[in-house]
Amino acid sequence: MMVTAAKTLSQVVTHMGIAFGVTWAMTGSAALGGVAALLEPLVNVALLPLHERAWRRLRGTIPTLRTKAMLARFSQTLSQTALHTGVAFGVMYVASGSLVLGGMAALLEPVINVLVLPYHDRAWERMRARKAIPATLLQAV
Repeated sequence: MMVTAAKTLSQVVTHMGIAFGVTWAMTGSAALGGVAALLEPLVNVALLPLHERAWRRLRGTIPTLRTKAMLARFSQTLSQTALHTGVAFGVMYVASGSLVLGGMAALLEPVINVLVLPYHDRAWERMRARKAIPATLLQAV
């Protein structure tokens, strides 16, 4: 349980670091980077349960989503990506007042997360696998 909590915290910190880095690289402002690093994950965390609840309702009401699980998962992932992209745009637009910077953030931040977070998850899985090796095997070596 502690490992799961530590991994989740690490994901949040990684996500915040990406939001900060993208914003700082685009604006040159550490202050705007800090605002983005705090707001973007916070807004995503606030909206995600609403998104999940809406998808539970959709699955119950749209027959195609009930019978085709793969289509439902793909559609939900696609809409979650759109939500994340919209949040990245909104946070950058509010922070900078620029539609151009908002658009760039909407493209860059989610893509960087998609590229970086699998490496993060693999590193945690390797660490979890190392801890699963029985101590008696380690002593025998």
